[in-house]
Amino acid sequence: MPAQSKPVQQLTPFASALAGALGGCFSTAVVYPMDVAKTRIQALPADTKGKAKDLSLTSVILKIYKQEGFAGLYRGFGATMLNTFSMQYAYFFFYSLVRSKYIKRLTSKLPPGSKLPPLSTAAELILGAIAGALAQIFTIPVAVIATRQQVGRPEKPKDANGNGSDSELDDSFLGVAREIVEEEGVTGLWLGLKPGLVLTVNPAITYGAFERVKSLVLIARGTASTKMGPWLSFVIGALSKTLATIVTYPYIMAKVRIQARSADVEEALEHREELPKSHEFHHKHSKHVGALDILARVWRQQGFTGWYQGMEAQITKAVISQALLFMSKEQFEHWALAIMIFAARFSASRQ
Repeated sequence: MPAQSKPVQQLTPFASALAGALGGCFSTAVVYPMDVAKTRIQALPADTKGKAKDLSLTSVILKIYKQEGFAGLYRGFGATMLNTFSMQYAYFFFYSLVRSKYIKRLTSKLPPGSKLPPLSTAAELILGAIAGALAQIFTIPVAVIATRQQVGRPEKPKDANGNGSDSELDDSFLGVAREIVEEEGVTGLWLGLKPGLVLTVNPAITYGAFERVKSLVLIARGTASTKMGPWLSFVIGALSKTLATIVTYPYIMAKVRIQARSADVEEALEHREELPKSHEFHHKHSKHVGALDILARVWRQQGFTGWYQGMEAQITKAVISQALLFMSKEQFEHWALAIMIFAARFSASRQ
C-alpha cells in the first residue's frame, strides 16, 4: 500500500485540482435532480407560508417531473457541470497551492529532521477561505448562468395587452449569458459575488473540520499511514459538510435569490411597481437587493425559521455530494496522475 499512496502524495497543484474537479463533477452529477430542486426551493419568495408543505425535497422533485418531465430535473445540467468543474478545479488548485507554500514556509523554520505538526484548525480555515475567495472571483459568472437556468425566469405580471411571457427568450448557456450582459452589463455576471465571498467560509469549515477530524482519527489509530478507508471518509465528510451548511445557510439562500433575480422581483412587487417587460424591468432595477436586505425581509415575514427555508434539501444534497467527493477523491487522484503522465508523455513524443 505505501507504494500506491506515494505517487498520490507527489501530485502537483494542477493534478490535485484535476482530481478534485473530476470528483466534484461525479458527485454533482449523481445528485443533480436534488440540486435543481433545492435551488428552486431557495429561490422561492419569502412570503410562502401557505406553501410550506410543498417545500420538501421529494415533493419538489415530483412536481418538476410532472410539469416539465425528466428534462426538467436536468435543467441547466451543462452549465452546472461546467461551474462544478471550474469551481472545484480552481478551489483545489488554490487550496493545494496555498497550503503547500504555507507548509513549506513552516518547514523551513524547523530544525533539520524535525516533523511538522498538524496544522491548526484556524490555519486550515484561513487557507480554505483564501482558496475559496480566489476560486469564487474566477468562476462566479458560470454559477450565475447555471442558477438562472435551473430556476428559470421569475413570473412577472402581464401588462395591459396581456403580454409578459418569456417563452420566446433563449434559455441556452450563451443565451442566458447574453441576456444578463444586455440587461445588467458585464458586472451582472458577477451578481452575488459579495455573499459568495462571505460563503468561502463554507468549504473552509468543511475542509478544516475534515482535516482536523482525520488527523485525530489517524492519531487514535496509531498508524503512520495518511489514508483512511472510503466509508470513514464518507462519514467524516458528511459530518463536516453538515456543520458548514448549518453555519452558513442563511447566506446560501440569500445568494441564490440574488443570482436568480427572485429577490429583485419580490422587492418590486412589495412596492406594487409595474413590471411590463423583463428588459425594462432590469434596466429600471439596475441596483440589486443585497443579501442583508433579503435576510431582513425574510426575518420580518417569517422570522428565524425563514432563514433556513430549504435547508433540509441543501443538507441532503450537499452532504451526499460532499461525502461522495471525499470517498472518490483518492481514486480520482490516481486517475489524475495517470492523465498527467499520459499528457506529459504525449507532449514529449511530439517534440
